[in-house]
Amino acid sequence: MTKLKAHFDGKVLVPDEPVNLPLNCALEVRVQPLKGMSSQEKPLVKLLHALEELPENSTWPSDGAQQHDHYLYGLPKRS
Repeated sequence: MTKLKAHFDGKVLVPDEPVNLPLNCALEVRVQPLKGMSSQEKPLVKLLHALEELPENSTWPSDGAQQHDHYLYGLPKRS
């Protein structure tokens, strides 16, 4: 038997960590709520939800990831 921790996103069960399960195989799933911290209370989940609520910033450069050294350190832009 394999135990895994997951959360329900309103539509499907989503594993909280990578799982090694057989593909295209019928599985029996037993659901039991865990005591303690819910997945919505986890710090990274909270951060993700906070970031999703931030508004779009139209003044950010569109090439910010590609030219991060230029924007962070003032180096010449890469070609």
